[in-house]
Amino acid sequence: MNGLTMKHLRYFEALARIGHFGRAAESCAISQPALSVQIRELEELVGVPLVERGGRRIRLTGLGEEFAERTRAILRSVDELEDLGRAAHGPIAGRLRLGVIPTVAPYLLPDIIKALARHYPGIDPRPREAITQRLIEDLTEAKLDAAIVALPISEPALKEIALFDEEFVLVRPLEDAGKPVPSSDRLHEMRLLLLEEGHCFRDQALSVCNIGASSVRDLMEGSSLSTLVQMVGAGIGVTLIPQMAVDTETRSASVCISSLAEPRPTRTIGMVWRKSNPLSAQFATIAEIVRDTGLKKQA
Repeated sequence: MNGLTMKHLRYFEALARIGHFGRAAESCAISQPALSVQIRELEELVGVPLVERGGRRIRLTGLGEEFAERTRAILRSVDELEDLGRAAHGPIAGRLRLGVIPTVAPYLLPDIIKALARHYPGIDPRPREAITQRLIEDLTEAKLDAAIVALPISEPALKEIALFDEEFVLVRPLEDAGKPVPSSDRLHEMRLLLLEEGHCFRDQALSVCNIGASSVRDLMEGSSLSTLVQMVGAGIGVTLIPQMAVDTETRSASVCISSLAEPRPTRTIGMVWRKSNPLSAQFATIAEIVRDTGLKKQA
């Protein structure tokens, strides 16, 4: 298969993942005609069609599906070879693709990037905000180097380090400020506002409130913590948010903040990366920097 290049593989992986020539070309920073030429060239090199064309989205052929799996494995190995070279040169430098969940990113990520710049002047942070499931998928496929998530993750291929615990607080309308704070097991009796399905913080809030799956359909949802807090300020209900979000999300809302009764519900924030990554030792040091940043935020 003379003539096959890494460029062919990276372009094909993008098309297989995105399923659309235009958007895949945009993600690769090339024109759509140029991507089409590269994929045609790859198919000629392989000797069989890899892509079913027609309609707005493409589909992979049976061989195309298998070829995509092999391609992802090759690209992961190549990325890890590059990381091996970086690890041999001491302090981490260059690109750091760091995933962060949405209930952490707005409140901690700016401070993390500043702290990393102080410790590693040569680092080039590439943050990405996404829900936990997407971050774990991207970690597994070597599209991310590490991710900051709520633990546990319990993926055998990933190393996870706990960084700090964080309290959940209750957000109520301002006129409720003088009322007794309900116990966590009574929150299900109130109109509870939650993040949309897919957010790990939603699942944690349901666990705190002892709300089963059969009752979820009766709850109100929002797309972000900011939306939930503003809905509380409008008198629609109550919600739970992490402690790190309080200053940012409540400064312009007519709400009051209360701690729940002991034992107060908490979540554990941690950092995860692939066990096979040669930069594992450097990531452990970065995790310490993230831990210190999070603890300063709580102080």
